[in-house]
Amino acid sequence: MQEFTAQREAATPDELWVCEHPPVFTQGLAGRDDHLLAPGDIPVVQTNRGGQVTYHGPGQVVAYPLIDLQRAGYFVKEYVYRVEEAVIRTLGHFGVTGHRVAGAPGIYVRLTDPGDHAMLPQRPQKRLPGAPLPAPDFAGLGKIAALGIKVSRHCTYHGVALNVAMDLQPFQRINPCGYAGLQTVDLSTIGVAVSWDEAAQVLSQKLATTLSP
Repeated sequence: MQEFTAQREAATPDELWVCEHPPVFTQGLAGRDDHLLAPGDIPVVQTNRGGQVTYHGPGQVVAYPLIDLQRAGYFVKEYVYRVEEAVIRTLGHFGVTGHRVAGAPGIYVRLTDPGDHAMLPQRPQKRLPGAPLPAPDFAGLGKIAALGIKVSRHCTYHGVALNVAMDLQPFQRINPCGYAGLQTVDLSTIGVAVSWDEAAQVLSQKLATTLSP
């Protein structure tokens, strides 16, 4: 991704890379070692994306949009919103309601009723100018998709990971995304049986739609 981004030119077409990683913990630029509780035999890889530590492994769809934002005509904040929107629409395709939480990038689901459409009290809301971000509140929620990006010369890389049907135990060896006790879920554990291939196809389609200029 770094090489592709460094070498791309103004006319280079955007790409979307979709993959499945072997077990690995990745640390963001600001990653703190104390969030790695017990990595054990799973390797820890330092990356240049934003965010803290997360886990990638089999049964998780990882999507890397390589987008020229200057050509697309929107800024980083909107890019993040569009990526999250693609995940929300993907979950909706499978009958699950995804939610945003103020101050905590990524997508979350209600643990007791993943299909509940009611708005979260923890959702992002308008703040007065200069008002601080609220502390993230994960009560009753599980994180189903993590987001970590990098932008270089207006071009994005890294991306988003959607948990489909995976071994969730490694998330207990870290503070996911830097939050102690944050519960991580996948589609399988909330009752949605879907193959990796189908989830990858739907997420790819939703990303292509939401990221279009």
